[in-house]
Amino acid sequence: MGDNSSEYDPSSARSDVPILSRILPNGRSLVYLDNAATTQKPHQVIEAITAYYELHNSNVHRALHTLAHEATTAYEGVRDRLATWFGAVDRDHLIFTSGTTEALNLVARAWGMVNLSSSDVILLTEMEHHSSHVPWQMVAASTGSEIRHIPVDETGANLDLANLDELLDDVRVVGCVHTSNVLGTRNPVEEIIAAAKKRGAKVVIDAAQAAAHERIDASALGCDFLAASSHKMFGPTGVGCLVVSPGLFDEMQPFLGGGDMIKEVFLQHSSYAEKAHQYEAGTPKIAEVIGWGASVEWLRQFDFEAVHRHTLGLARRAANGLVERISNVRIFGDHSDDENAGIVSFLHPMIHANDLATLLDTYGVAVRSGHHCAQPLMRRLGVSATSRVSFALYNNHDDVDRFLDAMTDIDSRFSST
Repeated sequence: MGDNSSEYDPSSARSDVPILSRILPNGRSLVYLDNAATTQKPHQVIEAITAYYELHNSNVHRALHTLAHEATTAYEGVRDRLATWFGAVDRDHLIFTSGTTEALNLVARAWGMVNLSSSDVILLTEMEHHSSHVPWQMVAASTGSEIRHIPVDETGANLDLANLDELLDDVRVVGCVHTSNVLGTRNPVEEIIAAAKKRGAKVVIDAAQAAAHERIDASALGCDFLAASSHKMFGPTGVGCLVVSPGLFDEMQPFLGGGDMIKEVFLQHSSYAEKAHQYEAGTPKIAEVIGWGASVEWLRQFDFEAVHRHTLGLARRAANGLVERISNVRIFGDHSDDENAGIVSFLHPMIHANDLATLLDTYGVAVRSGHHCAQPLMRRLGVSATSRVSFALYNNHDDVDRFLDAMTDIDSRFSST
């Protein structure tokens, strides 16, 4: 597995992110390798949020004073930018949510509960995050629908599509994670979407993990719903979006009622706003949306293909280094595949994943441990937890080497006992 990351220089991105220069309480400089959980924020995002609160703080869509106009203009301007970024057909087909989890729940509630019955099948994959499994399980429990799964193949690294056509019998909706947060596997979503469309099924794509690794275009993919989160894209937590394809709003019903999602309210009935606004009840996350807009503007300067090669190169460097330095270490995923993301999940032969994360923290290295909100996949892999390092556009070779040196030191301490 080669390292083709030399063409991209992460120093510019790195210099924009204040937290990466932090010295931890133990005196170690921070090595942040938990980007699959959440990414760090450039100062442009932090400053945009601060400017909103210091200069423009107001509710949106309601008042006529200067601050309200400024806040509304900024907020709705981000909708325009994100609609373009994610390939929505127009701005009114992008719903702001609290994140990918709410976006996937919105599809399950607003479309699934309305359209599915006991004769229908929901098709998911064994790689799904809990935020995809659980909402559809709730829908199935209420509607009597059946849930099926596209299995992971014998390697444990990819989906097994050999029986996809058979699995699609009677399927009304397919939920598929674009990129696995455990394995880094970039699933063949184009093939899955095309097969599902031939059978008349709707397709929901979880792009939370993918959005930091490649430009995702919902229209080009041909999916019906696409969900993403700001905090995976160097923006603030607490905000995400759902892109809805044309015609789908006619098949959905709102499940949250309140201000801003209505046209008129009477004592006995109400009429609702159009399209995306029908699903945005109450005061929205204004500062967070503005911060997300700043992160997207920041991301425009980078060549995503070069960034992808860089982060995958770092993952290969880490995976190869673990194999070379740690006897019997178990690596999950296929890092030889050029389409996969910069994620390495692994298992030390003697040290529990949670203990290993605690030990690495004493070296200043932040990694993830646990089931990564993917317990069905963990069971399929035959483990209860893994350690995980995940790379972003500001990580560099020194980060990988600090991690590997820490692993070598920890391993030698335990191997000698």
